[in-house]
Formats: sequence, C-alpha cells, structure tokens
Amino acid sequence: MGEDGLSADVVVAGAGPAGSAAALTLARAGRDVLLVDKARFPREKCCGDGLTTAALRHLEDLGLDPGDVPSWQVVEDVCVRSPSGRTVDFPLPRGRGMYAAVALRRDLDAALVELARSGGVRVAEGHRLLDARPGRASMSVDLEGMGTVQARYVIGADGVWSPLRKALGALDSGGGPNAGNGAAGTGYLGEWHAFRQYVGGVEGDGSRLWVWFEPDLLPGYAWSFPLAGGRANVGFGLPRGDGRPARELGQILADVLARPHVRAALGPGASVESPHRAWPIPSRLGTTALDAAGGRALFVGDAARAPDPMTGEGIAQALETGTLAARAILGAGPFRPDEAARTYGSAVRRGMVVDNGLAALLSRALSHRRGARGAVRLAAASDWTRRNFARWLFEDYPRAVLATPHRWRAGMLSGPGAYAGWRAAA
Repeated sequence: MGEDGLSADVVVAGAGPAGSAAALTLARAGRDVLLVDKARFPREKCCGDGLTTAALRHLEDLGLDPGDVPSWQVVEDVCVRSPSGRTVDFPLPRGRGMYAAVALRRDLDAALVELARSGGVRVAEGHRLLDARPGRASMSVDLEGMGTVQARYVIGADGVWSPLRKALGALDSGGGPNAGNGAAGTGYLGEWHAFRQYVGGVEGDGSRLWVWFEPDLLPGYAWSFPLAGGRANVGFGLPRGDGRPARELGQILADVLARPHVRAALGPGASVESPHRAWPIPSRLGTTALDAAGGRALFVGDAARAPDPMTGEGIAQALETGTLAARAILGAGPFRPDEAARTYGSAVRRGMVVDNGLAALLSRALSHRRGARGAVRLAAASDWTRRNFARWLFEDYPRAVLATPHRWRAGMLSGPGAYAGWRAAA
C-alpha cells in the first residue's frame, strides 16, 4: 500500500476516451482500477467532436449506448469542396448502422466515465496527479487531495502535456524542431493547430458534414460537423510551423466563417454562439516513447501522440491505444512490466504506426492544390469510389490495410457500420 494506505492494481491518469477505455477493459477483467482526473464531469473539452467509424466500433465494443449521449448526431452525407471550388457529395451507406457521428465531448466523456463507474472502476474526480515514482515492484502515485497510491501500473491518459510523462522524465525519441524542451518535452506544441467555433441557427440537412479544402489552408482544411438542434462545430486545422503567427489564427477562423460558400452551407440564419477555442494536436506516434519506468507506466491517446496526422482525428486512436494498453497489462500480469511494454509497443507498431505513416504521406500530397484537386476528382470517379472514399476517410477500415494484410478481413469493403442493431429509445 501507499503511504496513505491507498492501493490499486492500476491507476489511470486522465478520464478522457483513452483513460475510460483502458480502465473499463481492466475492470471487466477483474482488476482493481482507480481512474483519476483533475476535472469533474461533465466538463468542456476542445475538440472537433467528430466520431469516425473506427471510433464508433470501439465505443460499441465498450458497450456505450448512444442514447446516453444527449448531443449524439448521426452523419449520413459528407460534402467535400476541392480547392478549385468543386463540391462532391460522398454518401455513407444507409440503414446498415453508423459510419460517422458527432457528439459534444462534454457529453461523450461524461457518458464514458459513468460507463466505467458502472463497470466497477473507482473514479476519483477533481484530483490532480502531482508526482509518480517507480519502485522495485510498483509505482507510487501522488494525487492532490488523496495522498499516495501504490499501484502495479500507471496508465498516462493525461493529454499532450502529460503530467505523468513529465514526472517520469519520459523523453520523446524523435527530436526535431518541435520536440519541446526539458526532460519530458514540456515545450512540445503538437504538429497541428486546431480552432473551432460553435454556430447556431444552422439550416438545411442537419446530418450533412462539410469538409472544405481551402487553397490558403492546405494541407489543412476547414469543417462543419453537424450537431442536434440546428447547431454545428465549425473550425479548421493547420499544420504547425507553416509560418503563420499564432495571433493570426483566430482571424483566420472569422475569415473562413465569412466565406460565401461556407455561409451558403450553414444558411443565412447561422450565427456564432461563443468565443472560438484552440488546441494543439499531437501526431508523433512512431517516435514517441510509449512506456516508462521499466514498463510500469504506459502512455495512451494524446499522451502517446496518437492522433491521425492527416485529419487530426484522435478519439478512435485514444480508444484503441487505451484498450491495447489494458490488454497488454492483462496479458503480462503484475510482475512482468517489461512484457507489458513490449506487447503494447508491438501492437501499436503493427497497425497504428503504419496507418499514421501513410496518413502523413497523404497529408504532404494534399499540401498542393493539384494534389487536393486530384484526390477529390479520383474519389468522385464512380458511385463505388464515392462510397468507399467516405468509409476510408472515416476509418471504417485501416488506412494502410493493403500494406498490413494481417488486418484484412472478409467483407471489409461491404460490411455494416457500427451499432447496426441499435435503435433509439422511444
């Protein structure tokens, strides 16, 4: 036990999607899990709020009921505007489950925390991780307002500036101009800037999702993700290091909202609801340390720099890394942390690192007008390409599936979406 008589098999720091997925997976296997977060739920979270098919499948596997997420909105059509101004509609399959959805992170994360709690996880809200120290056979974790907890493992699901990573001095191995400074890369700012604004009074088809490849934002893009009640999450993402001062980025969002084609998509009655919000998106999965303290600490989600380098999407990656870390701990047991670290690292490299590598290459190809125009034109070549481009974009199947045949499965290109049998409560 810790100095204050507190103990757990695993402490999970951070109760976002990665942390909740890890905690729930461990608790369902009979482990004593303490899930701790500095916030109290529900809480606001800067995000695009989009859920890809991959994210939806992970949520379904965890047992999340979409009816428990008040803002849940299913997406059925994706509209993409190329740099030349051509707009193409990419319909998602109808009546075969969900392939994309949008949900406020405030609602989604709170629902996942409650799901974890109902699954046997001990949840401690409003407690900050202060320090972590490895011992011979366990970790000592200092929590604000709780004292010291002794645990066999600690999972860092605590974001891009992970306090656990900082406490353990877990260096990124990639280096480079944006590597940050200090033992844990505390100056790290991520690979992307993301800005979003909630907009009300949106008219037209509430299930339509827009992606605009604006010539002046490439390889970034702007979006409108639909929410219930005539609202939308409108924003843009840009690679960091493109030379634009951060102070100018807020004006870029205002400019995007004022563009005629964006105004036409949102409708004449659309109006901003609140100040814009900005956040960094980390995407350095292949060069970031995934473990520390001899395998007693594993990093997941943004703390593992896991988001997609092409779209910036991170919820599916958070859920996947959280689940993989939990399974690695279960397989290794309490006394073989080195095996847990090897298993987790191998699982991430076998799939996610390959996908992110391909996504990074595609992002570079989209950095030029010709590349973006060509991609949209190719995707719109036929009904089959339109349908499967949308499914590929939303990660219904792995980005680099052709390069990783071990992940291929029969019916991958024609199977149903997530929640195929789900019906909303009357």
